[in-house]
Amino acid sequence: MKHPLAAALAIALTAAVSTAASAQTTGDGSVNTAAAASAGSQAANPLFVQSPLPLRYPQFDQLKDEHFAPAFDAGMARNLEEIEKIATGKSAPTFENTIIALEKSGELLGNARRIFGNLNGTDTNDTRKKINNEYAPKFAAHRDAIMLNPQLFERVEAVYNQRNALGLDAEGVRLVEEYYDDFVRSGAKLAEADKARLKEINARMAALGTQFSNNVLDEVNDSAVLVDDVAELAGLSESQIATAAAAAKAKGHEGKYLLTLLNTTGQPLLPQLDNRALRERVHKASVARGSRGNQWDNTGIVAEVLKLRGERSALLGYDTPAAFTLADETAGTVEAVNAMLGRLAPAAVANARREGAALQAMIDREQAAKGEPSFQLEPWDWAYYTEKVRQAEYDFDDNQLKPYFEMKNVLENGVFFAATQLYGITFKERTDLPKYHADTWTYDVFDKDGKQLSIFIFDPYARPSKRGGAWMNSYVGESELEGTLPVVANHQNIPKPPAGEPTLLTWDEVTTMFHEFGHALHGMFSDVKYPYFFMDVPRDFVEFPSQVNEMWADWPSILANYAKHHETGEPLPQALLDKKMASATFNEGFATTEYLGAAMLDQYLHQLPQDQLPSADQVMATEAAALKSVGLDYAPVPPRYRTPYFSHIMGGYAAAYYAYIWSEVLDANTVEWIKANGGLKPENGDRLRNTLLSRGGAKDAKQLFVDFTGHEPRIEPLLKKRGLDAPATN
Repeated sequence: MKHPLAAALAIALTAAVSTAASAQTTGDGSVNTAAAASAGSQAANPLFVQSPLPLRYPQFDQLKDEHFAPAFDAGMARNLEEIEKIATGKSAPTFENTIIALEKSGELLGNARRIFGNLNGTDTNDTRKKINNEYAPKFAAHRDAIMLNPQLFERVEAVYNQRNALGLDAEGVRLVEEYYDDFVRSGAKLAEADKARLKEINARMAALGTQFSNNVLDEVNDSAVLVDDVAELAGLSESQIATAAAAAKAKGHEGKYLLTLLNTTGQPLLPQLDNRALRERVHKASVARGSRGNQWDNTGIVAEVLKLRGERSALLGYDTPAAFTLADETAGTVEAVNAMLGRLAPAAVANARREGAALQAMIDREQAAKGEPSFQLEPWDWAYYTEKVRQAEYDFDDNQLKPYFEMKNVLENGVFFAATQLYGITFKERTDLPKYHADTWTYDVFDKDGKQLSIFIFDPYARPSKRGGAWMNSYVGESELEGTLPVVANHQNIPKPPAGEPTLLTWDEVTTMFHEFGHALHGMFSDVKYPYFFMDVPRDFVEFPSQVNEMWADWPSILANYAKHHETGEPLPQALLDKKMASATFNEGFATTEYLGAAMLDQYLHQLPQDQLPSADQVMATEAAALKSVGLDYAPVPPRYRTPYFSHIMGGYAAAYYAYIWSEVLDANTVEWIKANGGLKPENGDRLRNTLLSRGGAKDAKQLFVDFTGHEPRIEPLLKKRGLDAPATN
């Protein structure tokens, strides 16, 4: 979430920049036609002007792909001019002429990059991929040109050294400290030769990261499983079969069925597919991605990135990339993360093995009843037999809930309703603002005093042009300095039903909707002075507010307001709800183990000494060794992500995927506090908003947690929540 030097310094310099924004004249007074043409093209480019729409909402209907490169080039040129003016200023460095000047720099570039990055993630195309590939190394170089500018750092350091004597408030002092730390962690104190090498490393890693992401998206689309006979789809609903038929038709396979994949190892149709051979095909197609030796093979990229990260960390004075990353997180050290993961792993695997034994017993009974030989539980069997055991032990099937969870009703009468009850904010859909995709909804958000707080975009459906997973992003951040209010968006990958049919959600999709809206609230409630601090929290804290918001999904008064049958309006039966709650921790061994597999794999790879890093042909063997070394090599439960499609560790979660479980420790403590102090009531909402959600990065993240709960984090509430507090059995 960090964005050093406001919007500008998370980005970078091109070797060739465009002409200035206005027309220029030559020495004889004639007009420079190239500059005039540039000015004319800029006048027609919506990225060169502040959006006239409410809250600076982007002009999606005016944007064209050809607008981005000129805005990037001009934005980098303009940003460098701003930086040069700051770095070479004649006046002694001050908070205003150095730190605040940096905060105000890079507006054109930052806005263009935010919009492009968001659109490239939600609705990419070949042109956008090409732009991304071309500019990733340029942006890295631009960032280096700023962060490794010795004159600029000298001025930042001068302000830093006198920060406590400048009469600044606490937020101002923290801003100076954060800028200084960012420069140091970016290599500002290195010798010139080391700076030159660091620039090469950063540019290469930017290019490799972009290629990795493109490969993941392209291969997940290419790996969809084609089915010839509808009989193989036994277990799927008519709607799901129709969706598969439509997907096949769109790919030129009329009369066949295409099962599309998501970017996780597990696939959403596996719990329903009766055909074991087809389940195996789907699973194997999923786990083979990125390591098949084809044009999308990512093992070589992984190997090179790990080596480059190791070299960069060594240059900056750290033993490993993990040590470098964790020094800037609330965890602080490799040892702290290893201790927490090490405490969770044995209990999780023990639970998973108990669950696996129950599944194997179910398989044995079924096969015996059919008079057929039994078979060993495999990863492609887990989800399918989990639902059978759940039904046998709890008389409950997750699919029984779906008719009560119509998507827009969940959003408006569940997610929004909970926010209204807790925080007093209200929502109104608006249809006058342009959309970047037809399958999105837009809402005005009003504070309890009736004033506008934010604009919220909801983008729920999966599509081939959209990256996997669920996430929140911002188009406009909040800051007092800039006088801006947030424009934020939530994204999921819910399968879109055939035209005219309702979108019915699984319980996981419901909780994900509440989760992502927790991120949105974090952005909406931001009340910080400086742009730098908008949602600027460590990775191992950023998931904390979103996980807290999940608690309202099954809060009785909230659930009663939205869990209604999409056809009859009848409320979710209490008996069905009781069964759901009784099975709440069922399969938590699996869920925790598959997550920890990925988290510990991430740490293992980023804690390896430089001389032990794998080559491309060793990546998959290293993955297997990593899981075995920490006791997570339980074959029926593979990691949530395997290395070649583990997008988190090629992006902002490198050596930080543990952050979800670390944040969940904070979440479990906070939920415990809220329940002990009256639950869903405005006083608790005000406390959470005022002490934590509104502060962004303006205060130390761990201190924000302590301010709310009144104590240091404890792991016991998490163990209880995940059903991992039972004593281990042999």
